[in-house]
Amino acid sequence: MAVLVVGLVVFLGIHTFTTLRGPRAALIERLGEGGYKGLYSVIAAVGLALIIWGFGRYRAHDYVQLWTPPEALRPVATVLMWFAFVALAAAYGPAGKIKGALRHPMLVAVKTWALAHLLANGDLGALVLFGAFLLWAVYDRIAVKHRGDTGARTMPVTVGDGIAVGIGTVAFVVMFWLHPLVIGLPIV
Repeated sequence: MAVLVVGLVVFLGIHTFTTLRGPRAALIERLGEGGYKGLYSVIAAVGLALIIWGFGRYRAHDYVQLWTPPEALRPVATVLMWFAFVALAAAYGPAGKIKGALRHPMLVAVKTWALAHLLANGDLGALVLFGAFLLWAVYDRIAVKHRGDTGARTMPVTVGDGIAVGIGTVAFVVMFWLHPLVIGLPIV
C-alpha cells in the first residue's frame, strides 16, 4: 500500500503543482517551456508507474475488503463509466454541446471514473486510489474556477458531439474487453 500512496502523492502532487500559478510560472521561467514540460512528464510518468505497481502489489499481497458493494450499484457504475469515456473524448475532440455543458470535460471524466469505481469496489486500496483521484479532481475544479477559467463555451449540438459519443462508446466497449487483461478483473 505504501508504494501506491507514494505514487498518488507524486502523480497528483505534480498535477496539483500546475494549479499553483506563481510557482509554476517561476519554474517555467527557470527551465523554459520545454524543460518544464519534460520534467512534468517524467514526474507524472514515475507517479503513474508507482500507482500501477503499488496497486498491483496491494491486490496481490495486502488486499483488505472493507464492505461488499450492493450488486444494484454495478449497472450504475457501468453507465457512469460510459459517461466518463464520452466526457474524456469530448475533452480532446472538437467543440460541441457536450464539451460546453461540462465546461471542463477532463475533470468531469476523472470525477465520474473515480465515483464509478468507488461504487463498484469495497476494498481499502480502491478507496485510497479512487478516493484520491476524486478529491484531486474536485480540488482542481475549484482551483480552475478560482482562477477564472470558465472552460469550454456553451454551444449547440455539433459534429463534435457525435465524435465524442462515438469515440467514447468505442473506448468503453474496448475497455470491457481490456479490463480483465490489463487490470485482472472482469467488469461484470
